[in-house]
Amino acid sequence: MITMTEIAKLTHVSQPTVSRVLNGSMTVAPEIRERVLACAREHDYQFNALAKGLQGSKTKLLGVLVTDISNGFFADLAKRIEAEARENGYSIILFNSDYNPRNEQEYLDVVRRYRVDGVLAVPIRETSGEWREYVKKLDVPVVTVTRRAKGLDSVYVDHAQAGAMVAAHLLERGFRRFLFIGKDYDGKYVGFRRSLVEIGYGPRTANVVYQDDVQMNRALEDWLGQSLERGAVFAGNDIYALRVLDALRRLEVSVPERVGVIGFDDTSMGRYLNPRLSSVSQPIARMAHEAVARLLDRIDRPGPREALDDPLSASLVIREST
Repeated sequence: MITMTEIAKLTHVSQPTVSRVLNGSMTVAPEIRERVLACAREHDYQFNALAKGLQGSKTKLLGVLVTDISNGFFADLAKRIEAEARENGYSIILFNSDYNPRNEQEYLDVVRRYRVDGVLAVPIRETSGEWREYVKKLDVPVVTVTRRAKGLDSVYVDHAQAGAMVAAHLLERGFRRFLFIGKDYDGKYVGFRRSLVEIGYGPRTANVVYQDDVQMNRALEDWLGQSLERGAVFAGNDIYALRVLDALRRLEVSVPERVGVIGFDDTSMGRYLNPRLSSVSQPIARMAHEAVARLLDRIDRPGPREALDDPLSASLVIREST
């Protein structure tokens, strides 16, 4: 990574001038300021906000990036990760991308500036080229949690297996039409649909890529109007499931007599709904423990090693909604 001294040499100004520009001072002449900033951008300079002059020293900080902290599952996961980190003498800096790729990139830049010792991340889309490129720039160990990222240590639930488990449960309960609400590239949907296709229910399985409540409600009404046959909705998380239950209540559709609903993550709110929500439970405590342990091992013992690929098993929690 380029230093202030190197930027000074390349731009033919003094190192203190470079420092003032990069620290946001407006006292430098505009043409010099722009020359320094252009050089910094070209060479991907990242200001070390916490550890200037401490190269090689640990900050005892871990960056934690999640996709939606308003989702009770990720709040619980972050809480568990923080506890595991604290037990090992580390603190965390928590970031919430809100499923926005621009936010994700900005926060990964912040992680670089703060010189954290490692990163635990729930990527928005772990297969994207943009994600892989940003991870390469971090220069610290990265462990993905709840997602499988090729070439990186990953601690996650096998979503495809969980989706197949949901399909088997809904068939056993007598449902014969199916709707998944969530991303079509989600492993839950992939496993769910593949399992139904294998036994001939592919044409009776649909997917709604969630955008907002208006779009979801319209799609749900259309799906209900296509047949009176008993159907079930598999929601990609419990928040989606809660919104489905609310929509069905307004449409006066009985649950589970006409339509069953099952969520994912088994957050606490599902236990207090009426009807109580069936869901898929992930082993949050074990996931946090294994992810933090692997990250700290990478920090303490740097060097090339085979990436950890550790799929954990989910479990069904059956309640009144199915």
